[in-house]
Amino acid sequence: MITEYLFIYIIHYFCLMHYTYLTTDALLAFIDLALKEDVGDGDHTSLASIPAGTEGKAQLILKDTGILAGIELAEMIFKRVDPALELDIKMHDGDTFKPGQIALTVNGSVHSILIAERLVLNTMQRMSGIATYTHSLQELIAHTKAKVLDTRKTTPNFRMLEKWAVKIGGGVNHRYGLFDMILLKDNHVDFSGGVAQALKNSKAYVAKTGRDLKIEIETRNLSEVKEALREGGAFRIMLDNMSPALMKEAVALINGNAEVEASGGINESTIVAVAESGVDYISVGSLSHSYKSKDMSLKAF
Repeated sequence: MITEYLFIYIIHYFCLMHYTYLTTDALLAFIDLALKEDVGDGDHTSLASIPAGTEGKAQLILKDTGILAGIELAEMIFKRVDPALELDIKMHDGDTFKPGQIALTVNGSVHSILIAERLVLNTMQRMSGIATYTHSLQELIAHTKAKVLDTRKTTPNFRMLEKWAVKIGGGVNHRYGLFDMILLKDNHVDFSGGVAQALKNSKAYVAKTGRDLKIEIETRNLSEVKEALREGGAFRIMLDNMSPALMKEAVALINGNAEVEASGGINESTIVAVAESGVDYISVGSLSHSYKSKDMSLKAF
């Protein structure tokens, strides 16, 4: 069993090394807000029906198939609610699971277990659904060099955990928000006067502000790809809503002078052809807006 303090040290180190958006402070802030939303001034159902001081055990039962995600977060939630709770972690993030498996057991105050129950299930069910979907898409294109990439089409205030789940499922995180990269999409291009002007303006902004911001630009046709290459300055060129055949031509034009990302309504029925066009990344908005949560429950035993 990992103690609370050792666990926080491990996850802090892990976040700094691999997930820059995940910090102990950010995770605890999320947990506190979620508990405040759910618990308010007390779990009156448990307080009314179960005598104070009652202790018991519960196990988290997996009732579906998929890739497990959120187990590390679950431990943080239980310990945040009550540091005295004893946990036996039986499975780990990234593990494949099937119906009937036990992910963890928890022992201690019944009131504490019931307060943590719903937040643990809500996060793990959603994160496991995202991790499973991400894994399935990445498996479809495993014979190519392409990597599945997430987007900003996330649930407000749940982005951190959705992106974490994508990574657990074998995908790659795109920018976290508007602040950590310049991504010139169609509206930015049109409002600024075209691909070349959008890139000129962005390069000037980076130089003026001294910010360490990479520039990516979205292109809608081969003409815009050529314009982006002539102007330069983009570390990645996005090919938006192009056919796989057109993407292949674009990849040949770019010829390694920038990373290439495919985007635009890509799903399990189209992703293989897109990956085989030679792109480096494939952004899939449905990772975080059209996944299916995984069934699991916390039961006394």
